[in-house]
Amino acid sequence: MPPVGANPQAAVRADRVRQAFRLEFLTLAWMTVEAAVGIGAGLAAGSLVLVAFGADSLIELASACVLVWRLNVELRHGEEFAESAERLAARIGGALLFALAAYVVIAAGWKVWTRAGAEFSSGGLALSVAAIPIMYFLARRKQRLADEIGSRALRADAVESITCGWLAFIVVAALAAEFVLARVAVPAWWVDPLASLAIVWFLVREGREAWSGAECCDDD
Repeated sequence: MPPVGANPQAAVRADRVRQAFRLEFLTLAWMTVEAAVGIGAGLAAGSLVLVAFGADSLIELASACVLVWRLNVELRHGEEFAESAERLAARIGGALLFALAAYVVIAAGWKVWTRAGAEFSSGGLALSVAAIPIMYFLARRKQRLADEIGSRALRADAVESITCGWLAFIVVAALAAEFVLARVAVPAWWVDPLASLAIVWFLVREGREAWSGAECCDDD
């Protein structure tokens, strides 16, 4: 890497990349909590929507790990060196999201067939409520830095953060509905599978964006 004074533009870009590093480390920390609590609370409550939310967090955690590696490679070897690895990671992430969407559809169908409801999870509700402002903050900062350094990878990661925020909103709505319906003695077995199918739409969209982004890069 050249001395700071040798190339002011390179120095500014390196500073922006370091800022992106800090955002990704925050993402890694939060996604670890989100995946652990989401899957754990979902399994304990029999909630498919929480399990799907936690599983999506695992995929985003892997994506953030790849982006941290890619940013580190750029600092050491230049922007173009990690392009091929980025394309491969995008395809893997897209495939995992499609697989998760298929699982959620099958599991939701089974829950509808058996009319198996889910118990209310206060931990899951607290997690999803906290995720909304956190994801909003991370997405805004990532989008700004992605525009400044012209990074497709960081821009895609910002979209994943936005999607995670919407997923959290769906989880909040589903858990709130289950809580209210349980208090008025109205059957709420249908809430969890219905909310899970709403999540599928976001999973498929996110998967298509990851896959098409990789194909776009192939043309560069």
